Amino acid sequence: MSLNLTVPRVAANAPNGEHTHTMILKVAYLTACLLTVALLIYGSNYYWLAAAQRAFSPKHAYLKPSGTLGLRLGMLGFLMFLLIYLYPLRKKWGWLGRRGNSRHWLNFHVLLGLCAPVVITFHSSFKFSGIAGVAYWLMILVSFSGIVGRYIYAQIPRSLNYAELSFKEAQQKGTELAAQLQALGILTQRDIASLVRLPNLQQAERLSLAGALLDMLLFDAAFPFRVWRLRQKMLWSHTRSVFAIAGFRRSRNISLERAISLAREQMLVSKKIIFLSKSQRMFQLWHVIHRPFSYSFALLVTIHVVLMLMLGYY
Repeated sequence: MSLNLTVPRVAANAPNGEHTHTMILKVAYLTACLLTVALLIYGSNYYWLAAAQRAFSPKHAYLKPSGTLGLRLGMLGFLMFLLIYLYPLRKKWGWLGRRGNSRHWLNFHVLLGLCAPVVITFHSSFKFSGIAGVAYWLMILVSFSGIVGRYIYAQIPRSLNYAELSFKEAQQKGTELAAQLQALGILTQRDIASLVRLPNLQQAERLSLAGALLDMLLFDAAFPFRVWRLRQKMLWSHTRSVFAIAGFRRSRNISLERAISLAREQMLVSKKIIFLSKSQRMFQLWHVIHRPFSYSFALLVTIHVVLMLMLGYY
């Protein structure tokens, strides 16, 4: 009996627009990492100095907040924050909402939300005081909150057009994946069970939001290792090679690789199904918490920039 299975291959089947978007994101993250390392290497001996000793460093004129490089980093950071706030405005302004893909906007929103705090940290030369210091730590809190929000957002199952799936649709997808996996006849129920460390629906509903979030985090942290152990076991039993023992490379057994891919997808879908209602409630609560911090930070940054302009630091 032949079985027609389609395992998602995003990189191979993605439209040109998706491929271009992914490449731009990768280049942007790589560039940000390289520039961060370069700044750390160049300024490390300056940033380690006490505040009183920095004035005697030849790099002080460049790296202090009002210095040649420091000031430009501040301008760049401020510009990045202006761009960050375009994403929430997009939901309110119809003409902006019709520009581009919502998921692409979110990806760049996250990118800027991660990079801007790093830029501002170098702008401040790792010294935080006054209104700028309060704004800085509020920025860190907003950035951390954004990371949590992005994680919660990813736990809500999405259809191909990224609209929310109903619980019934998500459950149906999980059932279909389970049927395909069982039809392959390669993974035993014990193998599949070794991937699962999840509560059932009733247990998940009894968890608090904090408990549900912790369970999801622990599952996601441990899941790659469970997949690796299963893959290692299966590859060794089928290929008997040293590389298979380590699990460093894909085997030539197409059915085996499909089974592994389906098992991975099924478990991740199952997790999202079980915690769907909790994830939705978390995301609603996150909005309530994140917005006041975000707006307060925007106000403090504006005050800081206006004061610096009034004092002539430009």
